[in-house]
Amino acid sequence: MSIRRLPSELINRIAAGEVVERPASALKELVENALDAGARSIAIRLSAGGLDLVEVADDGSGMAPAEMHLALERHATSKLPDDAIENVLSFGFRGEALPSIASVSRFTIESRPRGSDGWRVTVDHGDKGHEGPAALPPGTRVRVEGLFDKVPARRKFLRSPRSEYAACLDAVKRLAMARPDVAFSVEHDGRRVLSVQPSDAPTRVAALLTHELDRHGLGIDCVRDGLQLTGVVSLPTFNRGMADQQYLFVNKRPVKDRLLVGALRAAYRDLLARDRHPVAALFVEVPTSEVDINVHPAKTEVRFRDPAAVRGLIVGGLRAALDEAGHRSAAREQFAQPAAWQVEPTAPVVEPEQAPRLWNAPTYSPAAVAERRPDFLPQGRAVAASPVAPPDERYPLGIARGQVAATYIVAEAEDGLVIVDQHAAHERLVLERMRNAREGGEVARQALLIPDVVELDEPECDRLEAAAPELADMGLEIERFGPTAMLVRATPAPLGKTDIPGLLADLAAELAELGSALSLRDKLDLVAATMACHGSVRAGRILSVAEMNALLREMEVTPHSGQCNHGRPTWVKLGHGEIEKLFGRR
Repeated sequence: MSIRRLPSELINRIAAGEVVERPASALKELVENALDAGARSIAIRLSAGGLDLVEVADDGSGMAPAEMHLALERHATSKLPDDAIENVLSFGFRGEALPSIASVSRFTIESRPRGSDGWRVTVDHGDKGHEGPAALPPGTRVRVEGLFDKVPARRKFLRSPRSEYAACLDAVKRLAMARPDVAFSVEHDGRRVLSVQPSDAPTRVAALLTHELDRHGLGIDCVRDGLQLTGVVSLPTFNRGMADQQYLFVNKRPVKDRLLVGALRAAYRDLLARDRHPVAALFVEVPTSEVDINVHPAKTEVRFRDPAAVRGLIVGGLRAALDEAGHRSAAREQFAQPAAWQVEPTAPVVEPEQAPRLWNAPTYSPAAVAERRPDFLPQGRAVAASPVAPPDERYPLGIARGQVAATYIVAEAEDGLVIVDQHAAHERLVLERMRNAREGGEVARQALLIPDVVELDEPECDRLEAAAPELADMGLEIERFGPTAMLVRATPAPLGKTDIPGLLADLAAELAELGSALSLRDKLDLVAATMACHGSVRAGRILSVAEMNALLREMEVTPHSGQCNHGRPTWVKLGHGEIEKLFGRR
């Protein structure tokens, strides 16, 4: 087959395949053009998820008719004034978006510079249509209709209107976070679905994601070696089952970069279960010479000159903020609803010598009640009550008042009632003790008077034997004892008395799941979390008031004690106002 030059319309369609994958791709390109044109307000209209219509109107600088024609030619751009491509600060600069979109849709562009008349140009799937004057305020308006109508091979691979609409809304949210100084509005099938006015970055992020970030979010602001990281992340206990609310930006450009996602995950490595994800909006600012933004046609990926420095910035900055959060927990409050309470019918208990007999109501003496139901009379233990926690920051978790179901500690604080899951809380405390001891040198160990032999499957023994040196650093001394057994000589002292066979079985399963995908440090942290779970106070154990208060005080000074090793909250608070609602006082 001889070599030939491709016709321009086919070149545009090939470029469209790289730049315009779906309506959200076209919308992203049009909004980026509006932002690069200096728009302060952008209005977006969608129909059928963008399949039938994508319209973007802005109040930017606008274009003269000659510039509009030039903008519809390939590789024509106003965003690259010289050859220094590495110093480009605009969203795009290839000059392929408009001709690519126009080659696969019915395309209309209207524009008016300030002080001039407006002009309209239409293109039907690559064929120039009519043009003429247009009435519109200063700025530019672009309409994209019937995307891929004449390219059925591409059209049939598009998703449902609902899915395409979700992708379009996500693209707008990312750009709206990147530019909080610009107003955005989105209308879908005649219904206003989003409207945000210019604001600061934290306010914009909370408005676009969830307003609960105001209470359950942590602000990030750190600088290291000329790199800057700002943004907001959620407390570990405020998490989601999907990573759909993680937004990452490099030099105000929305990206979906594996390095950044991995760094975010690493920062939460021992604070969340593996199937849970934090909410985050992170903005990385780096010198233009330190990042290559031209590695992907859609500019969604970047390449850093020093990826280790960027990863260290994110992990270090987030860990510092999470450490400062201390014992904070983001458990969603359960608002009091008296109507949901049910009253169980019970027979009245009346003392004959103290109260008159009720009409048609039987009288029961305490002896009769005990004879009918020996367990009816409540039993309990009492100790001298301590004063309520003083109104300062020394005792934010209050003073222990008792234990419920041998599982939950009930404490009285100055501003309400605190309920603590004793197992989850102690699990976190044990992990932090082990981590501090490991970083200080070596975890203290408790030698067994008689070594314990644990029977396991041969593959499990193989995994444990291979990890024996790392486990020894955490205080667990094991060695192979035949094909299907391990000999345990010492256990970590912070664990105390523990179920050794269960611990080894869980560690073997953990090592199998981790495989070789994680670094040694990440593996050690996850294995330590498994060990800490075995060494913590179990639900069902009766604690003295002194033990309860000791647990509360340690939680108040231990980082990350607001969540267990799996990301669940360790404590919740019921404020005085919520208690009053339960009793109809409000």
